[in-house]
Amino acid sequence: MELGIMQSRASNYAEAQKSFTLVINSSPENATAYFNRGYAKYNLKDHRGAINDFDKAIDLNPKYTEAYIARGMSKSKQDDNKGAIQDYNRAIELNPLDANAFFSRGVSKVKAENYKGALSDFNKSIEIVPDNAPSYIARGTCKQNLEDYKGSLEDFTKAIEISPKRPTPHVGRAFSKMKLNDFKGAIADYSKGLEINPEDAESLYHRGFCKSQIEDYSGALADFDKALTLDQESVGAYYGRGFAKNKLGNTKGAIEDYNRAILTGNLEKIKIVYSGPITKQILDELRNNVQERLKMAEMSPERSEVYFNRGLAKARLGDTKQAIEDYNKAIDLNPTYAEAYFTRGMVKSAMGDQRGAVQDCTNAIKLNPKYAEAYYVRGIIKQALGNTDGCFDLSKSGELGYNQAYNVIRDYCN
Repeated sequence: MELGIMQSRASNYAEAQKSFTLVINSSPENATAYFNRGYAKYNLKDHRGAINDFDKAIDLNPKYTEAYIARGMSKSKQDDNKGAIQDYNRAIELNPLDANAFFSRGVSKVKAENYKGALSDFNKSIEIVPDNAPSYIARGTCKQNLEDYKGSLEDFTKAIEISPKRPTPHVGRAFSKMKLNDFKGAIADYSKGLEINPEDAESLYHRGFCKSQIEDYSGALADFDKALTLDQESVGAYYGRGFAKNKLGNTKGAIEDYNRAILTGNLEKIKIVYSGPITKQILDELRNNVQERLKMAEMSPERSEVYFNRGLAKARLGDTKQAIEDYNKAIDLNPTYAEAYFTRGMVKSAMGDQRGAVQDCTNAIKLNPKYAEAYYVRGIIKQALGNTDGCFDLSKSGELGYNQAYNVIRDYCN
């Protein structure tokens, strides 16, 4: 038995398993030997075999608390969260002061998306053992899932105090700061986490995102580049790098990255034709306003932001047909995307589809009643089409702060 325990402590689990098997062969009623062999199998990722050994240990000793916890962990690895929780419940019945049982049950509840139940278990685990960093990390992560980012900051900070060389609490705290729009604080925490673990592609991506929010696009570009050397399949990093390149004036490079982010094919170059009341000068002015105020949005699962940004980049290169296709896709994925309606309307107007442009501006205004530029564009088009309501739209645009509208009102509405 002692040899197997020494081998397990040295992480030599294959040899430990053999040693515990010898003990079992000579002493088949030894519950501890089954437990230890199950532990070795668990670490060898033989979870089915581990469960069999823990079953036997519990058969031999029905009050074997540690065996219930270990069996629950093995079941959790096989995504049997219900079975795992039942085992942790039994362990807690046997020993209501077993912090590990509460912690493990909390982890299974998180997997089952029962975050409030998990929070209660992590609270109890910390109450029993107040200086266990993983419990604070787990509770902080659970609070993030409940969108309690301020509360999670306290937990990650405590975990850092207990175990400052772990990267996870630095990264967790950084994520919460990012969600609270403390981008400089998040960058500092991501940087600390990356000092400890420089190969963390996800942290590089998130730090790049934060740098984009404070308009450090060169720094963001460097982070996205590094993230992609570590993970060439990181959709978020391609999206972020495309955004940074666009902001730095590398429109073609941005489109290439957006293509990678949404896994589409080659571009079709189309020469832009301007017609109708939205002249090239007006279009450029409005598009520049969109570009200047645009911040890198967190990418949603459906990736509508990537299509939208690629549409902006294509429009800048004059690829109007392809730009509209991207705006169409962004709107299909997110029907409440006011910016996508507005920018599609601008391109439609430039291509001569004035009624389509008016409808897109109307949709944008329905989604964002304070959209000054949408009133402005709709007003100009209505005036050009002989609809006197255009002056009302221009007036509304001015009231909302778009001062250029007053120049048009002076020339066409008095």
